[in-house]
Amino acid sequence: MISYFQAIVIGLLQGVTELFPVSSLGHSVLVPAWLGWNDLVTAQSAQESFYLAFVVALHVATAIALLVYFRHDWVRIIGGFLRSLRTRRVETADERMAWLLVVATVPVGITGLVFEHALRTLFAKPLACAAFLTVNGVILLAGELLRRRTVGRAPSRRLDSLETREAAAVGVAQIGALFAGISRSGITMVAGLLRGLDHEDAARFSFLLATPVIFAAGVYKLPDLLGPLGDGVRGQAVVGAVVAGVAAYGAVRFLVRFFETRTLMPFAVYCLVAGGLSIVRFA
Repeated sequence: MISYFQAIVIGLLQGVTELFPVSSLGHSVLVPAWLGWNDLVTAQSAQESFYLAFVVALHVATAIALLVYFRHDWVRIIGGFLRSLRTRRVETADERMAWLLVVATVPVGITGLVFEHALRTLFAKPLACAAFLTVNGVILLAGELLRRRTVGRAPSRRLDSLETREAAAVGVAQIGALFAGISRSGITMVAGLLRGLDHEDAARFSFLLATPVIFAAGVYKLPDLLGPLGDGVRGQAVVGAVVAGVAAYGAVRFLVRFFETRTLMPFAVYCLVAGGLSIVRFA
């Protein structure tokens, strides 16, 4: 089983790394492996386990933190969505944003339902996570270098100028996050940057897009926590969820300000170094 101390550490890890472009799933495997928490590492690649039930609470808490931070945006977006359904037209920026998020969510939603379980059990192992974390660093680095080549040729685009097919492309990129070590926020930010968004808007779209996906994944798996798999870990799940929610709120608040003036480069370097060291450690 998982101890309360482990629950706090994993909750903090989940809350921060879910939004930082460094892969929460990859870190949830690698950090316990580095710390020698072998029971947790083994549990993650099992078909069903107490750890997977525990993680459900962390995902829900992270999604709630995102909803709270972007609450004003979501009120406008949901209002725009309902209004567009009533009028059968897309006329305002909020209505357009609502449908861009819907279109971008569909690819990962379908793929996750079909393949998430198989990919998790197959690749949620330290060496595989280390390799994918290194790949994540390469993706972030390549995205920044390609973005720099286009800077100056054309002004940055506004978020609401994305076309439907471009939002779908960002959504397809999000599928990569099903592999432990590939960051959801990182890969969607790179996809946004390559479509001309600046870092601030690419990050905002990434966080808005992550909210329904993380929340739906948590709610979908909630029966695991409430059922037999949750026996003995529900108290730890509550503690971990509180820590994850607070950490996620702090993380998104920091990152929104960070990407007003900074780039993905520090996270690319971190992933390359951490991934490389982990490959050496677990090879």
